[in-house]
Amino acid sequence: MGRTTQRECGTAGRRGPDKERPAAWSAYGKLVRLFRERAGLTQQALADAIGYSMEQVASVEQGRRPAKAVFTEAAERVLDAGGALRVLQPDVDRAKLPLFFQDFALLEAEAVSRFSYDPMLVPGLLQTEAYAQALLEAHFPPLDGETVEQRVAARMARQSLLTRKNPPIVFVFIVEESAIRRLIGNATVMRQQLARLLECSAMRNVELQIMPTARGAHSGLNGPMVLLESTDRKQHVYVEAQDIVSVRSDRHEVSEFWLRYGTLRTQALNTEESSCLIQRMVGEL
Repeated sequence: MGRTTQRECGTAGRRGPDKERPAAWSAYGKLVRLFRERAGLTQQALADAIGYSMEQVASVEQGRRPAKAVFTEAAERVLDAGGALRVLQPDVDRAKLPLFFQDFALLEAEAVSRFSYDPMLVPGLLQTEAYAQALLEAHFPPLDGETVEQRVAARMARQSLLTRKNPPIVFVFIVEESAIRRLIGNATVMRQQLARLLECSAMRNVELQIMPTARGAHSGLNGPMVLLESTDRKQHVYVEAQDIVSVRSDRHEVSEFWLRYGTLRTQALNTEESSCLIQRMVGEL
């Protein structure tokens, strides 16, 4: 890490041909087939036992589509897999994410603290499914329906970090007021999204601060950032713009970002003021 990585423009938003299917999906599928054959079941018999179609089971076994958590839990029970499928589920979910984001997602999963500043949109960890769906449907180049579904599912799966207990993660989100006023989807979608923000802000390990538009110029206007600290106390900074990302871990560079973030926290509304603002916005919709 520590170097800039870019996603090729020609492949943005597209999954590659069959030979480029994520390795995690293929490995998971091979295990399902192994356990199914050991159990003496046909694909149809397994499908009937777990409540899926034979085509869905075949697609998972061939690595053509990722298994969802409910599939995994059902297969674990029917195939007596002993946790082998369950332990692969995070890797299967992570492979649904855009390639440019997957390395960062690994760092994020190992963090004990995550501080972020988001000037344009509600951060993915706090998004509702409908809000995420509306964003991905507006993606350019356009995404096919299957890719949209997979990315929404991956984004929702990442949100388990909010409630992780061993070890728990401390979260601080600073979000621009203009980001939560931007109408994504429709009024119903936004009302649900604002309610979700209030729900998350009530969590003991989450602090949500809104940067008021009236603040004017401040040091965060250069763009979004995410600051991570790992279990071994190593610090990283993640910066993304137009699907071009940079992850930095140099001590001097990272220190500047943490100092900048500390300043932003003093300039944003505190958590109580932020919740009051969000509640007023719900009433305006």
